[in-house]
Amino acid sequence: MEAIKKIHHISAIVGDPRENISFYEGVLKLRLVKQTVNFDDPETYHLYFGNDLAEPGTLITFFPWTTASRGRVGSGQVGRIAFRVPKGSLGYWNERLTSFNIEFQVTQLFLKPTIEFFDPHGLSLALVEGDDVGKDEKILGFHGATLLSSSPKQTVKTLMDDLGLIQLSETEETYHLETVGEEKHHLIVPKERLARGRFGVGTVHHIAWSVPDDTSHRQWQDYLYEEKYNVTEIKDRQYFNAIYFIEKGNIVFEMATDGPGFTINESLEHLGETLMLPPQFESLRPQLESHLPSLSERGKTNGID
Repeated sequence: MEAIKKIHHISAIVGDPRENISFYEGVLKLRLVKQTVNFDDPETYHLYFGNDLAEPGTLITFFPWTTASRGRVGSGQVGRIAFRVPKGSLGYWNERLTSFNIEFQVTQLFLKPTIEFFDPHGLSLALVEGDDVGKDEKILGFHGATLLSSSPKQTVKTLMDDLGLIQLSETEETYHLETVGEEKHHLIVPKERLARGRFGVGTVHHIAWSVPDDTSHRQWQDYLYEEKYNVTEIKDRQYFNAIYFIEKGNIVFEMATDGPGFTINESLEHLGETLMLPPQFESLRPQLESHLPSLSERGKTNGID
């Protein structure tokens, strides 16, 4: 199989959707590129944020579970999600987070200056300075993530032998890997095995890997089946097709196609402005809109500048 080139998206569980939008749109200056619902639980929003073009490799998505209890971060989950920012912009982000009273620490988590902090619902985040100079200080996309495996060696084996990532280094504490595409997304697998995680607010549900088209997607499904992974049927997520499997360290992996993309039912200029329902739920629109909390006030309080 051709090696995986990049992360497609990362999906996490959070609380109030208005707080979620206020933080990611207002503080981190990401673009809300799609308001839709969880196709498996349509009374819950599924909110997508990304760059201005809504490109795979920049997409972080959220299931706001307003009535759910806080989860427990642990093995079998993605840990800290890292975004890449332009070269020379960490000073700007230091000042910006300070202006919003967001506590952070500067580390070398990804072997480069890294700002570590949490979102309002306890999700672990980081900003890592990249090598590219941007036109401004805005987030460029993902830098990578940590993978909290219940079997670190087996997770690294899956990443290298099956997905085609390369190992950059190994220390007493971690394995450090990288995708082979131009994005060079970084994955850190700690060797310490935490207690088993529990999904809930403040945890990551899955990480999705990018595949270019439906043909390669079906090939990946066949390959994973042959390698004895319990891979799902292909699921139509309207903006991409998806298959899921649990790798040997119990982390949920997804393979997602790059297309058809987020402009199939909204223009690029108006992405994220309206609740977009898949065809199977359109007849339920009045019921769903009456149940879902209104997001119309987000622009008045999110601090966008």
